[in-house]
Amino acid sequence: MFHSNLYTGKIKAPKGIATLTTARFFLVFLSFVFMITSGCVKKETPKKVSLKKKSVEKVGEVDYPLQDTLWFGFDLRLDPKEDFRTYIPLVKYLEGVTDRRFRIKFSEKSGDTVEDLGKGVTHVAAVGALGYIIGEAKYGIKYLVSGVNKEGDATYYSAIFTNPKSSIHNLKNLKGKCFAFGTKMSMQGYLIPRKMLEDEGIILNDLSRYVYTGSNLDTVKSVLNGECDAGSIQDALARKLETEGKIKILKISEPYPGVLIAYNSSLDSKTVETVRAALLAFEPMGKHKNKLSDWDKTEMPMGFTKINELELEKVKTLARNYGLIENVRAGFKPAPTD
Repeated sequence: MFHSNLYTGKIKAPKGIATLTTARFFLVFLSFVFMITSGCVKKETPKKVSLKKKSVEKVGEVDYPLQDTLWFGFDLRLDPKEDFRTYIPLVKYLEGVTDRRFRIKFSEKSGDTVEDLGKGVTHVAAVGALGYIIGEAKYGIKYLVSGVNKEGDATYYSAIFTNPKSSIHNLKNLKGKCFAFGTKMSMQGYLIPRKMLEDEGIILNDLSRYVYTGSNLDTVKSVLNGECDAGSIQDALARKLETEGKIKILKISEPYPGVLIAYNSSLDSKTVETVRAALLAFEPMGKHKNKLSDWDKTEMPMGFTKINELELEKVKTLARNYGLIENVRAGFKPAPTD
């Protein structure tokens, strides 16, 4: 320990340690105390990744107030990294048009997307029609716009397929076979194909067994690996795989409402209309094309349009028939969607 000598203005130190003047000692001491006390009261500012800059920035240094940040979610479709890269340009576009800061909230499971939106973890999200119906019933979420497919319609289809070497040639041949669904809360993976099977006189009890794989890709693997005889996936993926000779499509469904952009009901009306207008003005095949990444692979390659309420009623009717809405209202937690 140092011993101060006030008469000489020197500090006696143990051998090997430089001698300091009293003034310099107190300056060092005060600086040390300041660093300790300031470190006790000053907390590190949380950091978030900016969509406008590649670097990490502090929340306190963003261009917009924190309360103006809108969180955007989306249902997982194929590869999470690819999905993320696809949505970043859309979110950047919304930032530029609405003058609001957007951030992407990534959900590990697609079922979390609707739950996050309903609970206000996110403010806006891209969800399937069935997910929207479930979210509306359970949380009161509302819709903004509907996605437009390559044909210019706000619809999409489901495809029932089998192994290209299979002796199965039509849906009637599936009686007594194993069928692979995506998840129970999926339009293309469950709701539509179940209706397709029933239209051919096949109910679930007529199958030898059925499984829920959890995703489009896992459904394909299940069939190609011989675990099940047939399965259902989104039509775009099915057509691509059939062209490559990897699967055989047995039937394509009639059209059903496609992907919707929905929002949490707590969002103020001014923000809702601003975001809706921006989405309707989005031109992925026109002036915004060069700024996008693989947008043509999404289920809304032509942008967005207004919601068709009559088409949504078709989904609600099926959901009621299969007990999905009642289960949700009773507290049933939705399973992940494709």
